Amino acid sequence: MAAPALGKDLVGLEPLSAEQIRLILDTAEPFKEVSERPIKKVPALRGKTIVNLFFEASTRTRISFEFAEKRLSADTVNVASTGSSVSKGETLVDTARNLEAMRIDMVVIRHGSSGAAQFLGHRIRSNVINAGDGKHEHPTQGLLDILTLRDRFGKIEGLKVAICGDILHSRVARSNIWGLTKLGAEVAVCGPATLLPRNVHELGVTVLPRIEDAIQWADALNVLRLQLERMHAGFLPSLREYNRVFGVTTERLAKAPKDLLILHPGPMNRGVEIDSDVADGPHSVILPQVTNGVAVRMAVLYLLAGGSPDWTQQTGGVD
Repeated sequence: MAAPALGKDLVGLEPLSAEQIRLILDTAEPFKEVSERPIKKVPALRGKTIVNLFFEASTRTRISFEFAEKRLSADTVNVASTGSSVSKGETLVDTARNLEAMRIDMVVIRHGSSGAAQFLGHRIRSNVINAGDGKHEHPTQGLLDILTLRDRFGKIEGLKVAICGDILHSRVARSNIWGLTKLGAEVAVCGPATLLPRNVHELGVTVLPRIEDAIQWADALNVLRLQLERMHAGFLPSLREYNRVFGVTTERLAKAPKDLLILHPGPMNRGVEIDSDVADGPHSVILPQVTNGVAVRMAVLYLLAGGSPDWTQQTGGVD
């Protein structure tokens, strides 16, 4: 295989160039077709061993990575903090080094501490992929969101994307902001002042104080959930009040000057940040996001392993 085009690890979209982001998106495109086959497998990573090391709860991301790995024919091992030696006090590095002593090739890590993926990547030889670290980044979610936008609009440059909700605690918001701005989109954020980072302007975004402003301005809304598990102070009066002021509802969308695309990284708090008739409505691409997530993660795994962007020539495109 050729030298990896992305470097050893994927810890975030901030360090990547626009060309590297486009490389991942372009590589993901043909991988979409694999998931539509009767036999959903290609031999691209046959013989590789990948460990999914999840220290936080996850459904979509963990299962999506598992599907991606198995569809590339890799051998996978899943490790959670509960039931492992981490619960006995073993450090993250010791856990990873012990796994590496068993001759693994890659680690996919989700961790509650910002910077955990980069910390680990500097200390082990295996490739490290960040599946979400604290409030830092969630690069594969950002990539799948961008791929979904590109699918629907045919481009990213010039798009107006409003990220709405709990920006303060959201690693998804940060990855989306870095990825979208590098590709030439205009990005705005919208949410209560208590849920916006102090330095949010430094990320190159516009701040829209009202959800009605975001709906009037944007081509697409990426609606984020309230991360109540990370809130240890009075950020909001109540969930009902949040829905009343910032909820994405059919009534509000009816006043938009154009048809808006609606994204959500999940899990959703229906009736809080988004109403069910919006989440399940004709402008929602929430389920296509999930489908694109498998293709994006296949692309990332494949490229970090040193695969050529034209994987169909390298593998023959068949099992």
